Amino acid sequence: MFEATAMHMTVAKASIRRQVTVPLRFPDGYATTARVMTFNGLDDGKEHLALGLGDWQRALTKSAAGGRAPLVRPHSECLTGDVFGSQRCDCGPQLREAVERIAEQGGFLLYLRQEGRGIGLYAKLDAYALQDDGLDTYQANVALGRGEDERDYTAAAQMLLALGVDRVRLLSNNPDKAGQLADLGIDVTQRIPTGVHLSAANVRYLSVKASHTAHTIDLSLAE
Repeated sequence: MFEATAMHMTVAKASIRRQVTVPLRFPDGYATTARVMTFNGLDDGKEHLALGLGDWQRALTKSAAGGRAPLVRPHSECLTGDVFGSQRCDCGPQLREAVERIAEQGGFLLYLRQEGRGIGLYAKLDAYALQDDGLDTYQANVALGRGEDERDYTAAAQMLLALGVDRVRLLSNNPDKAGQLADLGIDVTQRIPTGVHLSAANVRYLSVKASHTAHTIDLSLAE
């Protein structure tokens, strides 16, 4: 269990704005159905989405009765990886994996508009150019005058609370996600790593995430 490092921060109340059912199909043929939810009152004003997958309502009921917390993945938007299949990161395969795993168990995928670890799409591509010149993914952000990781998970906590979720099993390799959510009052009962999605183009990226920011990535497990 992840404990908050300080007193819980105050999280303003958000509300569910609308729900719609969306059938999903991935390029490999995997298909499922998501209940896609939008929100009012999110702290950063961005158009984040929550996807209820599998029997998410039953997962909520079980959690409220003291059973296992629902499986949740906060997934930061990555246009190049999620949409175009970029091999420079592991975002697309993580998204695909998360949808199936959550659908099997019941829970939520939070699709967060945090492109480039919060610096935006154009700046991320600028950082790619610096990586081509030898900097790693974190050094490149700093060279642009940005933070190594500018993501804030206040909106994610607001979304979870609006959904009635105050306990989660977190599907993530990133300890900062767990720490921030705990500080925001979400009980992270377990952090579950994703698979390792290695390519020739992302091995340095994954290695530095493991060594510099303690991501749970064991490259020896990669296929």
